[in-house]
Amino acid sequence: MTRVLVTGGAGYVGCVLVPKLLEAGHEVVVYDLMLFGSGGLPAHPRLTVIAGDIRDAARFAQALRGAHSVIHMACLSNDPSFELDPALSRSINYDCFEPLVAACRDAGVRRFIYASTSSVYGVSEAPEVTEEFPLVPLTDYNKYKGLCEPILLRYQSPTFTTVIIRPATVCGYSPRMRFDLTVNILTNLAVRKRSITVFGGTQKRPNIHVEDLAELYVQLLELPDRLVSGEIFNAAYQNYTIAELAQMVRGVVERELPETAPIEITTSPSNDLRSYHVSSKKIAERLGYVPRRSVEEAIRDLCGAFRAGKLPNSLEDDRYVNVRVVKKVGLR
Repeated sequence: MTRVLVTGGAGYVGCVLVPKLLEAGHEVVVYDLMLFGSGGLPAHPRLTVIAGDIRDAARFAQALRGAHSVIHMACLSNDPSFELDPALSRSINYDCFEPLVAACRDAGVRRFIYASTSSVYGVSEAPEVTEEFPLVPLTDYNKYKGLCEPILLRYQSPTFTTVIIRPATVCGYSPRMRFDLTVNILTNLAVRKRSITVFGGTQKRPNIHVEDLAELYVQLLELPDRLVSGEIFNAAYQNYTIAELAQMVRGVVERELPETAPIEITTSPSNDLRSYHVSSKKIAERLGYVPRRSVEEAIRDLCGAFRAGKLPNSLEDDRYVNVRVVKKVGLR
């Protein structure tokens, strides 16, 4: 059993990841601002939940005590800087990153897993975007995620193993649900409005089920250093255009929830130009990691959650959209 600290562990991915870490026998510390509360986390004797800001160096150092590994997911996500003060995004996603990494190394942490993003690639017409491709960030979120990567790699050493994951757009049900991610947005519109608006449509996007991504992080804790030290891995499964995703959502939702049919699809212009087809060959060949759940399964899971009444007021409630909550609480 090892002690694992998860920053942002009460978030969308964290609330799926933490139960898997506990099931694997780890002791888990969740360090999170708790903007959305901790209701998505289980009660467990091996789980400690700490409300804290990753910019608070003293509090973070205290939380690190005894940690063997850190999974760093805390960030201001979903490209929010067009609506928020850009300085806020920089302070959370970049300025505090190196002090946080140094604190982990100095505390005796043995492995540091950094959740970057595949959106660092920005726009690429290449049929398969690999980890060696240049980064072309189009937003502050992408830029700061990418800038943190070389900082972390400088800390790689025989006693401090670092690994970077560039996840695709995550989809599927989580106890701390987000409806500001592509597949989830489209499914929410189909179920609640019986109408999907596609912005653009030709943009290519990689996708990964939240359960598969959570399982990857658990696996990364267990692999030998020689396989992951100083490595960067894309983590994606299925690549589709936005228009293809909309058609898929319509088909699955109409089958799972027949009362929603017919679901209309309309198209509008978009200023979101991100488009890239991510290759996950490296992670499959080096680590043997292949996701098991399709986008269709993510949509079915969401339909099941709607059917079970787990997602009330999904269009109106701010808690499902990160930017809305950050603005509402006045985070500085």
